[in-house]
Amino acid sequence: MTADMTTRAQELRHTLVDSLERGLLRRGLTLFPAVKQALSTVPREAFIPEVSLEKAYEDTAVVTKRRPEDNMGISSVSAPNLITDMLVQAHGTRGLAGAHVLEIGSGGYNAALLRHLVGDSGSVTTVDIDQDVTDRARRCLDGAGYSDVRVIRADAEFEIEAGRRYDLIIVTVGAWDIPPAWINQLTDNGVLVVPLRTYGTTRSWELLRSSDGLVSLSNMLAGFVPMQGAGRSEGWNVRLHEQINLWLNETHQREFDDTDLDGVFAHERHEVASGVVVPGGRRSADLDLWLATHLDRFAMMITKQEALGSGLVSPSSWFGTPALAHGSSLAYRGALRPLSDTEFEYVVYSHGPEAAAAAERMTDQIRAWDAAGRPAPTLHVTPTGSPDHELPQVQELAKRHSRLLFAWN
Repeated sequence: MTADMTTRAQELRHTLVDSLERGLLRRGLTLFPAVKQALSTVPREAFIPEVSLEKAYEDTAVVTKRRPEDNMGISSVSAPNLITDMLVQAHGTRGLAGAHVLEIGSGGYNAALLRHLVGDSGSVTTVDIDQDVTDRARRCLDGAGYSDVRVIRADAEFEIEAGRRYDLIIVTVGAWDIPPAWINQLTDNGVLVVPLRTYGTTRSWELLRSSDGLVSLSNMLAGFVPMQGAGRSEGWNVRLHEQINLWLNETHQREFDDTDLDGVFAHERHEVASGVVVPGGRRSADLDLWLATHLDRFAMMITKQEALGSGLVSPSSWFGTPALAHGSSLAYRGALRPLSDTEFEYVVYSHGPEAAAAAERMTDQIRAWDAAGRPAPTLHVTPTGSPDHELPQVQELAKRHSRLLFAWN
């Protein structure tokens, strides 16, 4: 790289970091100085040499490998905003200096950032199931000067090295479950940061190891390519319209496969205003999870852009909005309705022969969340078969290896 290109890369890097910091501040979060320094130092372009320098510093993911049969991305260098969010969670109030870290999912860039954060007395091991991915990570890390990062090819559903424990395990692929090996490999008071798929959505959870499992310290919205290997779990669609699907990924949601929702959008749209107002038009992701855990027959509705343009539906988000089936009717959370320049209201739309009842069910829960003080969830993770927790207002989601207990307080 020429001197001019090096200077240009530094300029682009600092511009990106400034943008990431502003984004965190808008959400009331802080970019820790150590994380900022790492982002300002590690050359992202070294890990995606296939793209231009300008593209390397856009806040977007870069897919580095696709599945041949459907062109689906199965490995990527994640978007900087997602990486930053998870590093902020991983750093927490404790910091990462001297920490021993296991990264599950190898793009190379995040491992380099972690190596910068842990310092000389810490260590980073990155693991991936795909030989192409680990080979690529090894080349990029060596080329960028991070040859002391260990790169291992393995299925991370299982223990990586017998008896080895880590202060931090950070997962950079979308996980459907938390296998026992992840908990067992954590040190006492170790932290797991994992983008966990629940009810069709993905959140990055910061989970502290406790005596009987894990308990959450924070969560943020996230999106990653799916886990491969023994931990792989594919979601599925239920088609409602040529441009609209329900997206499902939990075992109990198989009931939707027999749901009679054919032609539901042929019915006139019904609308209910919730009376719940939010400032600045910023919807709460906590509400989405409240609805998922408090409503049966819940799913996420995915909408193609064509359906938005036609006015057929008006969802809160085209790539995923909370929805529920009520008999042969469907309700979903609509786009926020502006009441003024600064205030917006949650609205529910519904279609079908029982549209009014469907809309009221969802609206009642939006109001209940508001009446409860708009709480954020605390997630408790315990192994399958463990004793019941004595926690108030708990909703349970059973996975293959673990029980997810959502407490609202």
